[in-house]
Amino acid sequence: MNAPRKNISMLSVAAVVGTVVVMGYGAAFAGIKGSKHDLGTGGTSQISAGTNTGEICVFCHTPHGSDTSAAVPLWNKTLPSTNYTRYSALNTSTLDGAEAPVGSVSLACLSCHDGTQAMNVMINAPGTGAGTAPTGGKMTGAGSFPVLGSDLSNDHPISIQYAGGGLASTDGDATYTSTAFKDKDFNSVRKATINSVPQWWVDSNSDGLRQKTEMMLYTRTLSGVTQPFVECASCHDPHNAATAGAKQVAFLRTDNSNSEVCLACHNK
Repeated sequence: MNAPRKNISMLSVAAVVGTVVVMGYGAAFAGIKGSKHDLGTGGTSQISAGTNTGEICVFCHTPHGSDTSAAVPLWNKTLPSTNYTRYSALNTSTLDGAEAPVGSVSLACLSCHDGTQAMNVMINAPGTGAGTAPTGGKMTGAGSFPVLGSDLSNDHPISIQYAGGGLASTDGDATYTSTAFKDKDFNSVRKATINSVPQWWVDSNSDGLRQKTEMMLYTRTLSGVTQPFVECASCHDPHNAATAGAKQVAFLRTDNSNSEVCLACHNK
């Protein structure tokens, strides 16, 4: 494994990340407002016209009494218990990474996108849980990309080791190249310890900073090893509105012109 780089302190990383979060809040809210992920009456989702609240955040987040089983901030929905058919069911010879059970932030996405429960289902309704739950229904449009269903075999793998595995939380904070990976056809990944938690991301800007436009990797434990995994939110930012312009189509973390999303991770 590569030796830890000393050119940037983890304290600086944490400080910058915190600053980005604070400064980016308004932009994030502006991004989701009026988008397909705005399930309130002002949004453009499937159920927006039928909901009886103008609130935006409540469909996913709650300030109190959240679902602590979700690896998502203050999650306000029940995670699905669906049995998913995985990409590995295809038995492709090129699949090097091991799959963990579908979990982490991917289950948060699938709580709507697998179509098994109504989009308006939430733990706490508007008004600190005292209000009336907005009306709504399950995501529809069978066969369309937003409705993934329980068969994920025709979608990009999720809850899967990055680059076939090879990294662990015991590795030092550093940039790791393909020499550290089981599959050499992947680009470098950065590791930093932030708030005592190991964090990994594909540092496409090569600046050592973990930013919303990077390809995020998520900390999972498989066979006793804590390591980076690819999840739905590795490529997608749910607060990055599809209505914001061509660079944000499908809530992508970055512009996919010239397949930049794919090539951020895949060294082809």
